[in-house]
Amino acid sequence: MNLVYEEGGEIKIASVQSASGAGDAETWQATSLSGKKIKLKAKEVWLRFEKPDAQVAMDEAGALTEEIDLQFLWDCAPDEEFGLVDVAHEYFGSQASVAQKLALAIALQGAPVFFRRKGRGRFQRAPLEQLQAGLAALERKQKELEQQSIWQRELVGGIFPETLKSSAKQLLFSPDKNTSAYKALIAACNETGESPAQLMIRCGAIDSPLAYHQGLFLKAHFPNGATHEPSIAIEQDVYDAAIAELPLAQVQAFSIDDSGTTEIDDALSVTELPEGGYRVGIHIAAPGLAISKDDPLDQVARNRMSTVYFPGDKITMLPDSVIEQFSLDEGMPRPALSIYVDLDEQGLVNRDSLQMRAELVPMAANLRLEDIEHLVSEESLLDEAASYPYRKELAILWRAAKHLHAGRQEKRVASGLRAEQLGLIDPNTLARDFHFQIQEIDGVQRVDIVPRQRGSILDTIVAEWMIFCNSVSGQLLADHGLPGLFRTQKGWGPQRTRMQTTPGPHEGLGIDYYAWCTSPLRRYSDLVNQWQLIALAKHGVTAKMVAPFPPRDATLMGIAADFESCYQAYGEFQDRLEKYWCLRWMMQDGESKTVHVRHLKDGMSRVELVPLHLPIPELASHPRLTRAEVVITEIDLLQLSAGVRVLEIEAKSETAKEIPIDTVTEVESENNPEEDASPN
Repeated sequence: MNLVYEEGGEIKIASVQSASGAGDAETWQATSLSGKKIKLKAKEVWLRFEKPDAQVAMDEAGALTEEIDLQFLWDCAPDEEFGLVDVAHEYFGSQASVAQKLALAIALQGAPVFFRRKGRGRFQRAPLEQLQAGLAALERKQKELEQQSIWQRELVGGIFPETLKSSAKQLLFSPDKNTSAYKALIAACNETGESPAQLMIRCGAIDSPLAYHQGLFLKAHFPNGATHEPSIAIEQDVYDAAIAELPLAQVQAFSIDDSGTTEIDDALSVTELPEGGYRVGIHIAAPGLAISKDDPLDQVARNRMSTVYFPGDKITMLPDSVIEQFSLDEGMPRPALSIYVDLDEQGLVNRDSLQMRAELVPMAANLRLEDIEHLVSEESLLDEAASYPYRKELAILWRAAKHLHAGRQEKRVASGLRAEQLGLIDPNTLARDFHFQIQEIDGVQRVDIVPRQRGSILDTIVAEWMIFCNSVSGQLLADHGLPGLFRTQKGWGPQRTRMQTTPGPHEGLGIDYYAWCTSPLRRYSDLVNQWQLIALAKHGVTAKMVAPFPPRDATLMGIAADFESCYQAYGEFQDRLEKYWCLRWMMQDGESKTVHVRHLKDGMSRVELVPLHLPIPELASHPRLTRAEVVITEIDLLQLSAGVRVLEIEAKSETAKEIPIDTVTEVESENNPEEDASPN
């Protein structure tokens, strides 16, 4: 005997092997057509039959099901609840065969628009209004499927559907997976074996892999676009009022930056004292004088947290109009928060002479590294005939910077770290910065990656004096009980470098306090600290009563956490685009490129000429900094990967000197703004 039953919404047949019980309590041990052993109860069985064979009956029913007119079946069915056999007699006649009844069971089970299921083998036809609505929905669904099929064919053929072009980015970066457009895209990808990004680039919906990487980042962090609203600005009368009572500093300040820097946050000045020695001024751009906590500009800066740097462009934290108002550009006095400290003739800092005030600072010059760095040396600083600008001031700053550096190294050693070496890092090491120059030539973007060795005299002057400024700023906040965003580093292991609202030592830099404050135009943590310092400069010991952030302020704690997260994400994006342009550099001449790499650890190596890290398993067992000649092939700009074939591995004696990873000085630059001395 064969039994018809339902399982998982499907009509199935099983052949009885044995039976027990009687009537409604009868049960059967049976085998399904798939060979599965099952147990069925009487109440679960829709039909019983001896002939034809189970498989024959199912095959015949499958063919008959296609011929059943569901609308006619609905017309034949009674209004009240009915059983399968009852409606089979109405539709096929009193002599309905097993195959016909089975076909009807399949049709009824698969037509919820026409019939409601009321139990095993029992149904009731849907009300007319619901039937009409259901049929309309089915018609819409069919049209959607037809449209989806058309879109799929176009995508496979390399044509992006015209009606989808306006939503191309949304389809790629934040799709609604229930839409026909997304289903068509995925179906086309499954057919061609491409990823959605690959297919959309081939179809012209996305310009290039670069547009994909940028679009992915913008969708995650700038969903409303990266352009500043023109209405968000500092009105001239507000700016004038903010600086109206600022005294004019009796200095001639100058900045030191590379040629691409447009947000000039910091400058230096050196003034000779009548009684001997010098007064050094560290002048920090002061947007905090006109931007107030919780005003529209603050909300913009807090949402962005930092300027985003990446090769060829940047997304600024503050609008260009605000940067123009407060950037320390040469030619006129600029509002600044200044810290002054006196030096003796030997360049030793007198910390008891420390002063801080808000003022207008005359900006005499913006020195550019590209113009004078090659001229500055130990010898030329002592040569009064040297012709570059600010030679005497740079010599004084350099002499003091060496003392500041030496003092930090003593504390580093006391913390169990190795002392940093002053001066240029050995050019045979991997410790270099890189400048990406991207130009469009004959409609094609071309990248040049120019290395720059770290540790020059100008590097050291800027680094040491900015570290000093951040250090004394942190100490001023700590001494007066003002919270701030302190950068601390203590101990070892993950997250040993962190942002917190209470002061603590930075062992990697060898200082007791460290609060980022030298980049308020491009980093929100510095703007927050500047507000606290301005309150201190204006109100002294009563600053705690008027500062924007009181002790144990929950908002400030949230800012610290948000800044860390955002700053890390921006850094990862910069690394991602640097890797993209390194790979473009590898392939832009149209040939496989032969380069030298240095093994770092665990099979990961870095190309010597550019900051590109690639996995090379063949080098995993070799010592750190082992040098090898390799060929780079099979570059994938979407996955940011490349194939590497090793040509030759050099002997260990020929490898470069190894520089400890904790000896990279914190340097402030536009592309690498004040990174910590040691990686996390």
